[in-house]
Amino acid sequence: MTQYHVLIPCAGHGSRMQSASPKQYLPMHGKPILRHPIDIFEAMPIISQIFIVIAAEDAYWSDTLLQGCHKTQVLYCGGDTRAASVYQGLQALGSHVDSEDWVLVHDAARPGIDAHMVQRLIDAMQPTDIGGLLALPLADTLKRADETQHVSATVSRELLWQAQTPQMFKIGMLQQALAQVLNRQPTDEAQAMEWAGHTPKLVLGDLKNLKVTYPHDIAVVSALMQATQSEQDTE
Repeated sequence: MTQYHVLIPCAGHGSRMQSASPKQYLPMHGKPILRHPIDIFEAMPIISQIFIVIAAEDAYWSDTLLQGCHKTQVLYCGGDTRAASVYQGLQALGSHVDSEDWVLVHDAARPGIDAHMVQRLIDAMQPTDIGGLLALPLADTLKRADETQHVSATVSRELLWQAQTPQMFKIGMLQQALAQVLNRQPTDEAQAMEWAGHTPKLVLGDLKNLKVTYPHDIAVVSALMQATQSEQDTE
């Protein structure tokens, strides 16, 4: 029986946040940002295991962050890049998983993920699909800048999507793809699969699944999460 596992690369420092600690450990709604997606995946029966990949020298990690978790474990093998962390995490899984199982790779700093989005991604996979990712069609007009920060061109937004996570692929296929292109430093798992000759499927994500990158993002994501919760409470 095919199983679904989650891998969360968590070895980044998030320098653009300008914070004392990595952004995944910053507080939001009474708990660390990282704990929000963990709680979502923990509560989903379809998810078998959750793996957090951190750097071996991570001084900010505390085992108390996983208090009450039953499916989550830590892998101390994080790399210098996201791709390296994911690849080394997949290698560390070893006998814990089957190569034909699915792995959902999710950003540690996307606290707005919810079970509806995750299930939508899982349900969208057909037998002929090699995997896919949550994403949003671009709505804004795009401008390409020159080296002096002046507009050099307007880029058509037609058929353009903004990638989100989770990004979901068969464990064996993703591990093989990353092994082939790791030196090219793919920015996400979908790009690694693309470079390996595959065509991942785009599945509609959600605005609140925004990645926390800059200081103001915390307030934006927090507001979006609260608004969604308020809507659910009134239904």
